[in-house]
Amino acid sequence: MSQFGPGGGSDPTLERGLRLLAAGMAAAFSIFLLRLVQLQVVQGEEHLERSQRNSIRTERLTAPRGEIVDRKGRLLATTRPAFHLEVVPSELRDPPRTLAVLARLLGDEPERLRESYGDPRGRARFQPLRLSDDLDFERLARVESHRHALPGVLTEVRPYRQYPHGPLAAHLLGSLGEVSPGQLESERFEDYRPGDVVGKSGVEALLEPFLRGRAGGRNVLVDVAGREVEVLDRVEARPGARVVLALDLDLQRTAEEALAAAAPPEEPVSGAVVALDPRDGGVLAMASLPSYDPNAFSGRIDAALWRQLTSDPMKPLQNRALSGQYPPGSTYKAFVAAAALEEGLRLPKTTVFCPGGFAFGNRTYRCWKRGGHGTVDLRRSLMQSCDVYYYRAGLDLGIDRLAEYAKAFGLGAVTGIGLEGEQPGLVPSSAWKERRFGQEWMPGETVSAAIGQGYNLLTPLQLAVSYAAIANGGHVLRPRLVLEVVEPGGVHVPQPPHEIRRVPVSDENLALVRDGLHAVVDAPGGTGRRAQVPGLAVAGKTGTAQVVRLEKTAGKTGLAIPRPYRDHAWFASFAPAEAPEIVVAVLVEHGGGGGANAAPIAQKVLQRWWDDKNGRPPPAPEEPAVTAARGAG
Repeated sequence: MSQFGPGGGSDPTLERGLRLLAAGMAAAFSIFLLRLVQLQVVQGEEHLERSQRNSIRTERLTAPRGEIVDRKGRLLATTRPAFHLEVVPSELRDPPRTLAVLARLLGDEPERLRESYGDPRGRARFQPLRLSDDLDFERLARVESHRHALPGVLTEVRPYRQYPHGPLAAHLLGSLGEVSPGQLESERFEDYRPGDVVGKSGVEALLEPFLRGRAGGRNVLVDVAGREVEVLDRVEARPGARVVLALDLDLQRTAEEALAAAAPPEEPVSGAVVALDPRDGGVLAMASLPSYDPNAFSGRIDAALWRQLTSDPMKPLQNRALSGQYPPGSTYKAFVAAAALEEGLRLPKTTVFCPGGFAFGNRTYRCWKRGGHGTVDLRRSLMQSCDVYYYRAGLDLGIDRLAEYAKAFGLGAVTGIGLEGEQPGLVPSSAWKERRFGQEWMPGETVSAAIGQGYNLLTPLQLAVSYAAIANGGHVLRPRLVLEVVEPGGVHVPQPPHEIRRVPVSDENLALVRDGLHAVVDAPGGTGRRAQVPGLAVAGKTGTAQVVRLEKTAGKTGLAIPRPYRDHAWFASFAPAEAPEIVVAVLVEHGGGGGANAAPIAQKVLQRWWDDKNGRPPPAPEEPAVTAARGAG
């Protein structure tokens, strides 16, 4: 009996429907089966990995960068907590929309965020990508209040570099920046990642391996909105080491303030001051003006500020103490004196008559003192910076012997301080001129070289190192930036001084030079008397380095001379003269006479050092007399 209709017959319509239904179900089942095979077999591993990455996020914990302190333990650079905005590209549902929303919340330019976001691919899609640094409370609150609707957006607390004294010692301390793509390709930076900060200049770059520390990490469970649910495991970051510099913060501040005051208010000032301990080469101060605030580089530097700094004709990013190369002027005479004594070409009492000029060849080389110095010996030649005495001494030595002694004192080569950008200066010789110009050296050029003009070039740091060698009995020391490195576990790693060489000048002859330099400051008529410090025996040498031919400044004096035509002012000094503990070298670019404009700056630094040594407060600051006249030495 049929179940489909009366009389046992079948219902064709019903049977056709059932067959169509069965066929449809079979087709649907086949589709589901194929999709299941695709998801489970063909793409199973890929989806498993994506699933795990979407639920477990690995985060890097940046190590706090090590502190930098001065020799008395005062902070020069430290870290503070700061909130950064990051995104995990793989967790963003709609990156363009998310970036646009974030730009509104931050009050930022959408284009800047899009540039920071870039085009993350591969593994980079699953790692936090920093978009904005150091959020203030207002912007942080705006982002946090909308974060529930912004999956993949993170606000993280990270250590942030801070320089509590702003521009003070900026060139020495240096600055930070994001590691560059080129650095990431080198073996030295193989454990760095895009967005990591790295020392770009100064001590920050030199001591990067010590200061950086070691990053930690953690695995966190997050929900589908990217919100943290649970910390699964964590490895703490190891802070960077504490670096103790030889720098004295008080001397550094005094040097910068004194240098900044060495120009009329309406004119910019540029120059450098270097103070060293001649006993171990310790860098007590290194000032370079104009300067900048390294705090601006702790995160992403503002583009407008960067353009301003890099286009400024005064070049505030340049460390003039070690990269500025200048003719040394009469500070060079101390080396000529030492060489002439050592070669037996001058005895201490050998005299030279200075009528105010020196005729050689078809030219008369003038002494800075038009009326002449009369009869001068070695001591008086230094004391009054007689040019004629050194014209003759230079010719007696010859340019090549003069070059050998200058190089032995450390001139014409980098000092090895280790900071980037150091320049070697130049000590000319006959061989150098032949290589450089293919020309024979002319004796008249020796006359100019003997008073620190001509081709001679040196840096303020070189001058300080070479005068330290005069002061300490002939030991050329590598400038010592770091006294010790203190590891996070408390292990102290001292950084000992390093002697480069001993100059080939006897103790007796060096003592004669020191006596002449003491007279420069101490004796009546000395050109450096503005460096005197009550109760402290100061030795030194003035220098006034000509930068253009005299014809260009004829008939003009002082500030009437265009600034680019004015002489550079130098002063190199040490104290106490009988047992030196500090060397100070000063350069004022286009500052005029060295005795009038550079010696008073050294005086303030020496006075501050002397007061500190005797436990006295510093005296009230004085306004230096500023002139641009070409003066003694």
